[in-house]
Amino acid sequence: MYYRRKIILSLIETFGGELEKFQLQKLLMLFGIYQKNPSYNFVPYKYGCFSFQANADLATMKKYEWVEEGEKYWKKTTNQTYLGELTLEDKKALLELKNNFSGKSSDYLIKHTYRNHPYYAINSKIAHHILSVEELEKVEKQKPSSKTNALFTIGYEGVSIEQYLNKLIKADVKVLCDVRKNSFSMKYGFSKSQLKMACEGVGIQFLHIPEVGIVSDKRKELNTQKDYDVLFEEYKKTVIPKTLTEQEKILNLIKEHSRVAITCFEKDICQCHRKHLAEAICELPQFNYELIHL
Repeated sequence: MYYRRKIILSLIETFGGELEKFQLQKLLMLFGIYQKNPSYNFVPYKYGCFSFQANADLATMKKYEWVEEGEKYWKKTTNQTYLGELTLEDKKALLELKNNFSGKSSDYLIKHTYRNHPYYAINSKIAHHILSVEELEKVEKQKPSSKTNALFTIGYEGVSIEQYLNKLIKADVKVLCDVRKNSFSMKYGFSKSQLKMACEGVGIQFLHIPEVGIVSDKRKELNTQKDYDVLFEEYKKTVIPKTLTEQEKILNLIKEHSRVAITCFEKDICQCHRKHLAEAICELPQFNYELIHL
């Protein structure tokens, strides 16, 4: 079992074997503050901090009948305890978390996280109901605000869906264009339907533009930078000239929505076709914006 799932099961067990869904997400985020390398990352979602990965792990554990899901709660159903398998630091953190928040309601935890971590309230649908004017001002200050139009590129290699989304949010990206030929990934959160849902949940429009991608067969046997360079030279001679309509579509999105990102897998921009696609868009007439590689 993944260690992070043992964290969730231990958390539920420590708090009496059952937690409301809001409680679980908030407590898991607060628990991560105690960790040097948090087991889960979070994004500012409709009701505050939320981890897509934690939610997916809970769904998997439900299949194995380790937890039971109700309309508003998660309940630990396995008799096995995982507390003894946690590190000493994590056990200590769980006890401290219990001492500080045992018996606290979902409403209390929502207010607490909003007040102490206002970034997670920037997309909240209920913040204006539970925070004071002064507290709402703190939330407003956490919202990214950019006055310049820009084209961004971003890869998702080596990061969680939450870390990835937070990069986009903090860059004030309004539209994400998936430029993979095949919008599928073995990495959780980055297949088309998952990524679209996650983006829209944090207020980012999602579009898939497969025409500007590279077919998977041509991406085999890429062992050196020279291999990539040969592939991209072919890409610039074949795909780029035939996809002017799609490139202009991305340019028009920048004009309309100010800040647009194109995305693919590779972390290294020199090993991804998005670099050459972005440079082609920069050469279009009327492109007068900044290009930023996240």
